[in-house]
Amino acid sequence: MEWPIFLAILLVIMNVAVYFIDVRAGLVVSAFVGAYLLLIMLLSLLYRPLVMKEMISFASEYGQVQRRMLENFAIPYGLLDVDGRVVWMNHEMRSVFDKNQRFQKHVSELLPELTEGKLPVDEVPANYMISYKEKDYRVEITRIPIDEWQATTDLITVPVEQSYLYAIYMFDTTELNQYIRENEEQKLAIGLIYIDNYEEVLESIDDVRCSLLLALVDRKIDKYVSNHHGIMKKLEKDKYFIVIKQKYLNAMMTSRFSLLEEVKTVNIGNDMKVTLSIGIGSGGTSYPQTHEFAHAAIELALGRGGDQAVVKENSTISYFGGKSLQMEKSTRVKARVKAQALKEFMVARDEVIVMGHKVTDIDTFGAAIGIYRAARSIGRRAYILVDTSSNSIKPYLNMFRENKDYEPDMFVNEQEAKSLLRANSALVVVDTNRPGNTECPELLEMAKTIVVLDHHRQSSEIIANASLSYIEPYASSACEMVAEILQYFNDGIKLTSIEADCVYAGIIVDTNNFVAKTGVRTFEAAAYLRRCGADVTRVRKIMRNDIESYKARAEAVRGAELFHDCFAISSLPSGHLESPTIVGAQAANELLNMIGVKASFVLVDYHEQIYISARSIDEINVQIIMERLGGGGHLNIAGAQLKGVTMEEAIRQLKDTIDAMMQEGALS
Repeated sequence: MEWPIFLAILLVIMNVAVYFIDVRAGLVVSAFVGAYLLLIMLLSLLYRPLVMKEMISFASEYGQVQRRMLENFAIPYGLLDVDGRVVWMNHEMRSVFDKNQRFQKHVSELLPELTEGKLPVDEVPANYMISYKEKDYRVEITRIPIDEWQATTDLITVPVEQSYLYAIYMFDTTELNQYIRENEEQKLAIGLIYIDNYEEVLESIDDVRCSLLLALVDRKIDKYVSNHHGIMKKLEKDKYFIVIKQKYLNAMMTSRFSLLEEVKTVNIGNDMKVTLSIGIGSGGTSYPQTHEFAHAAIELALGRGGDQAVVKENSTISYFGGKSLQMEKSTRVKARVKAQALKEFMVARDEVIVMGHKVTDIDTFGAAIGIYRAARSIGRRAYILVDTSSNSIKPYLNMFRENKDYEPDMFVNEQEAKSLLRANSALVVVDTNRPGNTECPELLEMAKTIVVLDHHRQSSEIIANASLSYIEPYASSACEMVAEILQYFNDGIKLTSIEADCVYAGIIVDTNNFVAKTGVRTFEAAAYLRRCGADVTRVRKIMRNDIESYKARAEAVRGAELFHDCFAISSLPSGHLESPTIVGAQAANELLNMIGVKASFVLVDYHEQIYISARSIDEINVQIIMERLGGGGHLNIAGAQLKGVTMEEAIRQLKDTIDAMMQEGALS
């Protein structure tokens, strides 16, 4: 409607220009320009109302079309006010919730997950995955400003902070999720199954029955895998390779790998039950990577003592089983091989630094002393990184500090250890295989050569860059392992009497005076230490407690609570105790003497952390309970540390963990 006016202005300018050229021509042009202007005015007066009427009609119909389109929109759509109450819903959304247009309640009445705090606070859409009536939806909520519309009308006045609405969309993802699940279930998982005690079981029966026993075990494994629609291939006499779909792996995990218990029922006169280790890899980007996951899983299962299944899915690791005690190996071949390998590493290095775990105990200290003596026997300088503030080892520390036969710099702190560590140094870690639990984790990153000697079961957190790793879960203590190594390390090596006392004390503490986790090799190690001059009476005197520690331990036993009639849970009044964690462990051992107690847990508040000492005899695997709380250990001796919680919260967390594991069947 405005373009003719712009054209008329151009014609007037042209007419003026023509007058400068020729007056008569200008008059002619003026006549035509005047006629054009008159015609435009007449047309504007006649057609403008008609055009406006058509525009108004189109706008009205367009608004109705928009409304009908939203009403019949195939995707459930609605509007919410600033408080989250439903303002309007289209037909699809009303059908989903079976509501009419008069529904004006909060959206949480329809979808309980969408509380007021779930609404977006800015114009960035919020997305949530929600299930409703057996269907899956991706719910998107968008904030829509209405301040511009508010400025064009005076009908209502809305405060600035409330000048917006929420648009809610519901996208049905049921079919998509079903296809995703089916795709995941079709992925292949690779597994390895090893017989833990193959040689020992065959030695316990007659030769004529060996073939029958192995045939029965093969049949058990093949039937179990076939029932889960997988295939099994025997690799060696005691090793099997299996392939299954992810769908059936989930079923195995739900049943907690019942094969572990089924194979123990095979009995044709064998005195020893057959136990298996299972390692499953899944979720890899390729079959080779999945196979690597399976190998890592089986190594972890074997490192944790066998008789269990480990499933590794990318970075997620799950543990199943592990309820039976690890059988002690009668052969010392492995100890001899590891001793010779350790000697070769030390000979090629200038000095040796020995490090244990945080809050040094006597097992760590005794093992470190043994490694110190091994290094000195081949002429290498050795240093022990130790927490000198640990009261439990102060009597032993003083024995070395007061003896002039030992160097004054034998014991070092973290800063001194960092300055001593060079490219040609060997770092020996004893009594722990978890990098985060070492006395100085930074040393692990600095050292080029790392040796790990430990008797705790492995977890997913391991010292990955170790040049030599000797981890034996069957061993009673790190001191027992070191005592065996020393016998094969160097001809003529002999501990001094105070060194033998320290190693002997480590075995006594970790076996609770030769009661827990004690095997033939434990007594053989103790006999070797006695020959080196260890004095049982002298060790017993050093290990005596003061009266305050004894009272605190008695108080912990007195205040114990029986949870589910078989779990003794208590807290230790640490007060002014010098070594509350040691006293807590002693109290946990005392609680096992009560009839009906299957496992005991004593909690200690120490250094702004809650330390848990867990003990059992044979029915409960306290290691897997402590692993749920971030700790670890052995089947019947374990522990954990909790940060940022009170004693009451820690006890509640422990009880919730026990309840959850009992419901899963992990403790049955």
